[in-house]
Amino acid sequence: MRRFAILVVYVLASLFALRGQAEAQGGAAGLSEQQIHALAERVIAAQHADDVALEEFERIEQHTIYSGANRRITEDKFYRVVPTGTGTLKLLFRDNISPPDPNYYRKQLHDWEQILEIAVNENDPREQAAYAKWQKKIKERKDLLEAARQAYRVTSSGQEMRNGRLCDVLALDPNPSFVPHSIAENVLTGSRAKIWIDDASGQIVHGEAEIIRDISFGAGILGKLYRGGRFSLDSSEVAPGIWAPYRVQFDFSVRKFLFTFETHEVTQTSHYRRVGPPARALATAREELTHGAPNPADP
Repeated sequence: MRRFAILVVYVLASLFALRGQAEAQGGAAGLSEQQIHALAERVIAAQHADDVALEEFERIEQHTIYSGANRRITEDKFYRVVPTGTGTLKLLFRDNISPPDPNYYRKQLHDWEQILEIAVNENDPREQAAYAKWQKKIKERKDLLEAARQAYRVTSSGQEMRNGRLCDVLALDPNPSFVPHSIAENVLTGSRAKIWIDDASGQIVHGEAEIIRDISFGAGILGKLYRGGRFSLDSSEVAPGIWAPYRVQFDFSVRKFLFTFETHEVTQTSHYRRVGPPARALATAREELTHGAPNPADP
């Protein structure tokens, strides 16, 4: 069911492809429809610029999964997430529950090297297949965001201070006239969100989403995402003019076939560092394999 949480991430990351459904909220603090549209254009431009720039960055992600009423930690893993030219690759370097084999990290470095060797040869059929798959994922994301244009009604909630920044606040509620045509779009119809946008940069500082009705998949046969689930995202500037998430959390109750369970997960991201295009990333991988890899969590 984590894929449905990722869908919400996409919506929170770029919810501003919502022209035509914006509504001005009354009051001196609220934005007019025209101002909401202008803000949307700023956020779209910032998100596109971030997406392109971050294709050349690596980062450290800590994935922590909790279970039970006492929120017992059942998984706590650290990954080095590296660029491949057609996405990213996760290199596990620490597991607080089941420590990995010390040689496993070096094997993953070899895997990264091999992927990059393919990536730098655009005539390699494997690279062409990987690129086509990557383009398909990009299109799926764009299609979802296009659906979000019609799936929500946007209103201004004025301005608030968030993380020391003056933010414009937008509320997004389901558009009752929107008809979903896919599982992803069905998720949109059952959620509402609130976004804090940095007034100075047009970047998303914080986002929150809530599942406001039970959402069935496959007429309820495949599973169900229950009302009350929550999601949040926090972002910050990781390089001049480039923003990225540093904390993502979701808490959902789901049923998959006959099994009902709760999922609580937090992903904390740090140590963003520009690696460069595949050729430069390949040089980095080879250097680490030759001379030994540094601690991934070192600045």
